[in-house]
Amino acid sequence: MKVLMKSDLKRGNMMLDVIALGELLIDFTMVNQDDHGYPTLAAHPGGAPCNFLAALSRYGAKTAFIGKVGDDYFGNLLIKTIDEAGILTKGIIQDTSCFTTLAFVTLDEHGNRSFSFARKPGADLQLRETELKLSLIEEARVFHFGTLSLTDEPAREATKMAVAHAKSCGKLITYDPNLRLPLWPSPETAREQILWGLYQSDIVKISDEEVTFLWSCSPEEGAEKLIAEYGAKLAMVTCGSKGCYLKNKYASCHTAAPRVEPVDTTGAGDIFGGSAVSVFLGMNKAPEDLSQEELFTIGRFASAAASLSTEHPGGILSIPSREAVLETIAAQKL
Repeated sequence: MKVLMKSDLKRGNMMLDVIALGELLIDFTMVNQDDHGYPTLAAHPGGAPCNFLAALSRYGAKTAFIGKVGDDYFGNLLIKTIDEAGILTKGIIQDTSCFTTLAFVTLDEHGNRSFSFARKPGADLQLRETELKLSLIEEARVFHFGTLSLTDEPAREATKMAVAHAKSCGKLITYDPNLRLPLWPSPETAREQILWGLYQSDIVKISDEEVTFLWSCSPEEGAEKLIAEYGAKLAMVTCGSKGCYLKNKYASCHTAAPRVEPVDTTGAGDIFGGSAVSVFLGMNKAPEDLSQEELFTIGRFASAAASLSTEHPGGILSIPSREAVLETIAAQKL
């Protein structure tokens, strides 16, 4: 049984800004490789929904996580890490029957990633409907999920139940497809489940690569599809070092990313999403009512935060301070 963490005591029953459901795992990231090509790997806390929440917490939001890890060394370490990041942990289950999921991340010379997973099954996939703490969803303003919890049962049905409960409670739904093809039985299954998630969502953070996978079109055309065909109120398309494109029904904008020297792009998209939602929440407006100037403010902050995170390894532990982000934005203006 999971022990009560300090964030549980600190936050008590305070209203949550954002709760996320999904995977919490260890990213083993390549540090270097020997003459035979075998990598030396360093362990970092990861999982897209928790990277997303960690950015929100870093910038002042109250957050919580629902998911499952193993009752093992890495599971205990992950719970401690996200607790220290300010994420409420009482929605986490520890499973004695399976290990915490592990992801092995190798990098090319530009810091771009390739993934291999030890997840057959991993603990995150064993989250069941009966284990969901639905009361946490009821306390939050926003419910966030991704696609990796849809790759297999029982986590798929648990995710769909949580989304349905959040919608029935009138929560704002945010979503990140976070495509990882090696985890799916086929590209067709991945596409089917990703599209299901898009239909559920008010705010979608999606990459240009995912837009290409789904529709073979430009970021601008993908954002238009999300608004016109899938019912999204705000579409945020990330384009790597090129920045991002944001669109709602009435406004749109492109935002450039600052120049950085990336060493590891793991978690950058998640950090973009969490940073963007943190700025959005501070505006206290419906996503469909945001002006072009407000979209630009969101995109500029999120692009700077995500870019700066790539200068350090890992996801959760690479999130820059608000001060560092603002300094980077000020330097861009100059």
